[in-house]
Amino acid sequence: MFKYEEIKRSFLVALWFMFLTFPILVIRVNTIHKVVEWRWANMFYIGIGAFVMSFIWRYLLKRKEMGKKEKTTGSKDRVPLRQRIFEDPKIYGPALIGVGIFVLAFPFIFSMYQTNIMITALIYVMLGLGINIVVGLAGLLDLGYVAFYAVGAYTYALLYVHFGVNFWVALPIGAGMGTLFGILLGYPVLRLRGDYLAIVTLGFGEIIRLILENWNAFSFGPSGIANIPRPAIPGLHFNLQQATIFIYFVMIGLVLFTIFVVNRLQNSRIGRAWIALREDEIACQAMGIDRTKTKLTAFALGATWAGMAGVIFAAKTTFINPASFTIWESIIILCVVVLGGMGSIIGVLFGAMVLILLPEYLRAFSEYRMLIFGAVLVTMMVFRPGGIISVVRRTYKFKGIGKTS
Repeated sequence: MFKYEEIKRSFLVALWFMFLTFPILVIRVNTIHKVVEWRWANMFYIGIGAFVMSFIWRYLLKRKEMGKKEKTTGSKDRVPLRQRIFEDPKIYGPALIGVGIFVLAFPFIFSMYQTNIMITALIYVMLGLGINIVVGLAGLLDLGYVAFYAVGAYTYALLYVHFGVNFWVALPIGAGMGTLFGILLGYPVLRLRGDYLAIVTLGFGEIIRLILENWNAFSFGPSGIANIPRPAIPGLHFNLQQATIFIYFVMIGLVLFTIFVVNRLQNSRIGRAWIALREDEIACQAMGIDRTKTKLTAFALGATWAGMAGVIFAAKTTFINPASFTIWESIIILCVVVLGGMGSIIGVLFGAMVLILLPEYLRAFSEYRMLIFGAVLVTMMVFRPGGIISVVRRTYKFKGIGKTS
């Protein structure tokens, strides 16, 4: 049952919101006819909307507190619902088969435009899984991740322009260049953490962008590089639609490869070292973990996937310029991880699909996209701080060999 006190608070919030928005939404001055128009209906709608939203907000906060109490009073051996779902073969087995069939049939069912959108989403999945190593596992806030993305894209473009290198040769080279630049960034920031690390990585990303924009003799400046070839099979000629479908399946293969490698890294010795570094850097070092090696490995491996994604991006768009690698790209990639779930592979998949696909399918709300985007993030931080699908921490139990007499 709803208490009178909660209704009263929501009513006061609605009145206060109506008072704050009164000059903007109610009063409109018509400068042509020199009259003042009073739009009282807007104030009524604002009041009703504020009351309902406040009421829902309080209700959700109450449910959140009740959930915390149930966790503290419940059994310690209770397994979370999402863990039971992902560990039950009767559920995830058919689900994986259904998803696999849908993924394989997607480019043949939907239009080329939809396939291009999905390719973009898969690129962000790859980028999200890469930055998930740095931010989600190692706990190193990197706001210049787009720099490695740009390095991969320009590696392929410049190699093709000057040496005629094709996509398949440029892909591992782009990954290697991403690794190299990851080490070059990671080494100077070994002693930094928190906000200072974020500022330095942000500056690194802007330095790379400005070099690409102003060094015309090297990167062709703001005019960019055009006519970059798409990936193809030697001896076969693809038209535009066939090339798009081929890139889609190449991205599916690379995403599956990325998921496999990141999952293996997460459960390996270096993955546990990253998690220890994220939880407590001093305790991590006291346990004998090499902090320098661990940080450099995180930066290098995270940048590797960004370099590969950059090569794919250049091949998909066939044109790149520095405007494609702004700070906003780094923010979107980081938001994919935060929204999906830091450290969670499945969460990154969901986060990329939500942030990349929804804006394309909800273009009717394009004017309010940033407002909706901010509201969703604030709501997630309050009610789901771990993300849509937060990572389930592994527990290790020692089982005795047997009873001794």
